[in-house]
Amino acid sequence: MNTTPALAELTGDYVLDPAHTRIGFIARHAMVTKVRGAFHHFEGTARLDGADPARSTAQVVIKAESIDTGVEQRDQHLRTNDFLDVPNFPDITFRTTSVEPRSDTEYRVAGDLTIKDTTRPVTIDFEYAGSAVDPYGNRRVGLEGSVTISRKDFGVTWNAALEGGGVLVGDKVVLEFDISAIKQD
Repeated sequence: MNTTPALAELTGDYVLDPAHTRIGFIARHAMVTKVRGAFHHFEGTARLDGADPARSTAQVVIKAESIDTGVEQRDQHLRTNDFLDVPNFPDITFRTTSVEPRSDTEYRVAGDLTIKDTTRPVTIDFEYAGSAVDPYGNRRVGLEGSVTISRKDFGVTWNAALEGGGVLVGDKVVLEFDISAIKQD
């Protein structure tokens, strides 16, 4: 198994493998702890250009209803208009606008993130984790990245004041991406 092919060999069209990809988040709760969660239903495609990584593109559609923090009552609240308003805005989307190679393994990916019909530019730093051919003959690439966003920038403003000061839900949310993508022939 070749785990470090030349970037040119990676050129092609890819789809996210939902069984081996995690799209998660971390948000501060009650000013003292972090709540972690993930979205379980999403689709994504990418066009990787190994000869000229700046020409690479990607798009992801996340089903907002698939949010999971491990606490059903909290997840139900997150699906309401207080947060994601899933009945009116079922999808969270990301589409690249540019890819900037920073090193042989690091890439700065800029794009448009849309949550609740509000689109804002974000820049995600990704690290190329490697490539391998799996036991089924599929070429896979792995990428890991994260970005911190302000939920208020996307119209997600609900909160509650705490008795001793502060708020129940922090504004900053870290989005995490652990990606396994399969090359399409």
